Amino acid sequence: MIDILFVGVGLFALFAGIWRAARARRTGAGAGLAVSLIALGAAFCFLSNRAQQFESELYPSLGRLLSNLATMVAAYGIGLTVAEISGTRDRGRRTRLVALGVALTVLVVTFFSTPGLPRGIGLFDELYRTHPTLVVYVFTYTVYLGFAVLDIGFVAAVTIRASGGALRAGLALLLLASAFAVAYLGGKVAGTIRALQAEHPVKALCRGPFSTLPCALDVGFPAVSVLLIVVGLTIPAVPGLAASRRDARTLRLLRPLRAHLTRRFPEIARLDPAGSSRRERLLTAMSETNDGLILAGATPDLAPATVARLVRDLPDEPSETEPSTAAAEPFAADVARLRAIARAYRKLAGTTAAETTRP
Repeated sequence: MIDILFVGVGLFALFAGIWRAARARRTGAGAGLAVSLIALGAAFCFLSNRAQQFESELYPSLGRLLSNLATMVAAYGIGLTVAEISGTRDRGRRTRLVALGVALTVLVVTFFSTPGLPRGIGLFDELYRTHPTLVVYVFTYTVYLGFAVLDIGFVAAVTIRASGGALRAGLALLLLASAFAVAYLGGKVAGTIRALQAEHPVKALCRGPFSTLPCALDVGFPAVSVLLIVVGLTIPAVPGLAASRRDARTLRLLRPLRAHLTRRFPEIARLDPAGSSRRERLLTAMSETNDGLILAGATPDLAPATVARLVRDLPDEPSETEPSTAAAEPFAADVARLRAIARAYRKLAGTTAAETTRP
């Protein structure tokens, strides 16, 4: 049951991260969010029992270390994403990065300097009293995550007041996820203290993610928190996804009309029609189509059906003769007006430069 929960949540986060990465590659934004989701997914996949048993064949308890490192990277990325949403991305960015680097280094050093780590499932409850390096390990992990979670929750709480719609819903889920994460960290601290105080500590094995309160705090709550984080960070992107789908449909709808107009009037084609985003490509296609309609003599007062017939009746190839004056008049008027403005601007710019250099 625990494996199903961890792998399910992990794969969900991985797929969401890969989708966000593909979207970031098209739009140039959201790469940090994609890395955070992929790191969260990897953390839960590393932590599943079957994965830990395989990873322990490489090095004892390696899965626990990989999962903890991925979780800390994800917390750092989520903090940056929430700060970017709130407009405070650059505030404390270097401090966050230095804190992450120090915490990751401490975890790696203390982990590999601890002898006798268990193979299979990486549970350290029995080792805290005899291996102080593990106490430093869990203390560093808990403190870093605690500050990161509180930072995410604080920024989300401040930003939610001025937000609305999908963004507000996403931030509300992040706040709820922060509450579950704080409960998990509190349970981890309490469990470590109990293990240090016990004369004969034993491994805390769980039959299910919510079978007991300690199991809920240690297993169930982290899974719920990650699930809420993934959904909360995905919801604000839904309106943009809907707009992107509308842009794609509009591009497909414009394609035959634009193709006919660019064959008839090759001069309307842009030198670089491929933009970095679908919205830029749509704007280019709309601009080319509007220029072609002007050259075809389609005035704004004509009905769409009339314009469609006008374009349909145009020759499919460029005419050897110049278009009629009436057809080209709107375009020619725009050209003449812009040329006159450009000449006047050049004269004004030259006069201003001359006055500036005059002693």
